[in-house]
Amino acid sequence: MIGAALQAAAAGGGHRKIAECLGRPASTVRGWLRRFAARAEAVRAFFTVLLARTSPDPVMPAAASGPVAAAVSAIAGAAAAVAQRWPQVGKVPVWAAASAASGGLLLAPGWPGAGRNAT
Repeated sequence: MIGAALQAAAAGGGHRKIAECLGRPASTVRGWLRRFAARAEAVRAFFTVLLARTSPDPVMPAAASGPVAAAVSAIAGAAAAVAQRWPQVGKVPVWAAASAASGGLLLAPGWPGAGRNAT
């Protein structure tokens, strides 16, 4: 649910419209988006490093329209690199991969921590 909200925000959606589409309170979705936006650059950097370390021939995310879109693009790129590197795992949804890589802490206070590596 949160991943869908982040993708919609990256595409330019506002919190009220996203909340309506997801059937969630606007205040909840606004909180998700604010927290993610506040750390978007750190998230982008974390997942870009993960992408670069995972793929033998990484394809870096294209330029995005803003920090949230850039972070969402990096998450998708890292998930694709994981799927390419370990095909025996099968198709893993992008947001399941993001949750695994972040230890389930993508929106938790203090994540990503200083010095945390992406390996």
